[in-house]
Amino acid sequence: MFVGYLEEITRHPVKSFSGEKVQETTVMSYGLYGDRSHAFLDEKRRGKFLTITQAPEMVRYKARFNGIESLAAYPKVEVMTPDGKLLNWDDEALIREMEQLAKRKVSRTQYTPTAVPLGAIEEEHIQFVTDASIQKLKELWGNDVDYRRFRPNLLFSLNEKIPFIEETWFGKRLKIGEEVELYVKRHCERCMIITVDPEDAKRDPALLKTVVQERKNHFGVYASVVKTGTIRAGDKVYLIE
Repeated sequence: MFVGYLEEITRHPVKSFSGEKVQETTVMSYGLYGDRSHAFLDEKRRGKFLTITQAPEMVRYKARFNGIESLAAYPKVEVMTPDGKLLNWDDEALIREMEQLAKRKVSRTQYTPTAVPLGAIEEEHIQFVTDASIQKLKELWGNDVDYRRFRPNLLFSLNEKIPFIEETWFGKRLKIGEEVELYVKRHCERCMIITVDPEDAKRDPALLKTVVQERKNHFGVYASVVKTGTIRAGDKVYLIE
């Protein structure tokens, strides 16, 4: 059953930095190519990632791959800082900025293009949201909602604008374009990260309160990869019963 179109694709080369919108990418067994493949480790909490939870200003750093996707090695990871500096992932200046933001010692880690562990996204392979649900949340909250607050990989434009229709898809598969299939698994339970504005890092706890009160703290849906391949913005999306 045709349910809509893939409106936008966002991958996050660096965990907790703003992601990059791409017109097409490869869906790997772990999710989008290179998604959360580079991350900072919080040396104050050994074995834990440094995230927006500890340092909200991380959301103002914009990461992107500069080059062609390859299974042998990632393209160069470039980071645009809030003050307009362009740094590479391995620049020591980037580590120093993260330590100043977090007020703690941090280190870097990264994974190979073929083996990003589930722990990098921490929950499932892919998270998606729909335009109808974003619109409904605007009404519930009474304010505009930048969907980037929820840090999804995919934004679907629904054929029928029914809010939260995606929550009826649990246990079913979605086909995107000609190749890729996802298994729709469960709700995404939200945390304080959605209170952080992706533009200026200012916090507004009212959004999380609204999601808790109106949506039982659920917004967005997790899915796992069934069939890998290439997806492109504008691809048709089908629900497979």
